[in-house]
Amino acid sequence: MTEFTPVAGSIGGVLIGCGVAVLLLANHRVAGVSGIVGQALWPSAGEARDWRIAFLLGLPLGAGIASVFTGGLTVDSQASPAVLIVAGLLVGFGTRLGNGCTSGHGVCGLSRGSIRSLAATVSFMTAGALTVFVVRHMLGVS
Repeated sequence: MTEFTPVAGSIGGVLIGCGVAVLLLANHRVAGVSGIVGQALWPSAGEARDWRIAFLLGLPLGAGIASVFTGGLTVDSQASPAVLIVAGLLVGFGTRLGNGCTSGHGVCGLSRGSIRSLAATVSFMTAGALTVFVVRHMLGVS
C-alpha cells in the first residue's frame, strides 16, 4: 500500500473535477480519455481534432508540472516494460469494449447520474479488485 495522502488526493480530485467541468462548459464534451484518444487517432468526419490533441498533451505536461512542485514523480512497479505495454493494450481494449473508461464513466458519467456509467464503474472496479486479489494472494506476486 502506498502512503495515505488525503490532502494531495483531494487537491488532485478538485483539479480533475475542474478540468472536466471546463471541457464540458467550453466544448460541450465529456472528458472520456479513451474516446478522446480514439477520435484523436481516427477522427470521424467533421470532428475537431485539435482540442483532443491539446487535451492529451496536457496529461503528461500536467504531471511534469506537478513533479516540479512535489520534488518528482515515482513509478512503483516491479513489472517489466513488456508487461506494462501488454497491460496498457489490455486496458485500451477493455475501454473500447466497455464503451468508455474510468474518466468517462467513473468521473463524468457518475456525476451526471448515468445508470450505465454506474454499472460500468462497478464492473471495472470489481474486476480490478479481483485482479489484485488473484495476483497478490493467489499467485503470490507483490
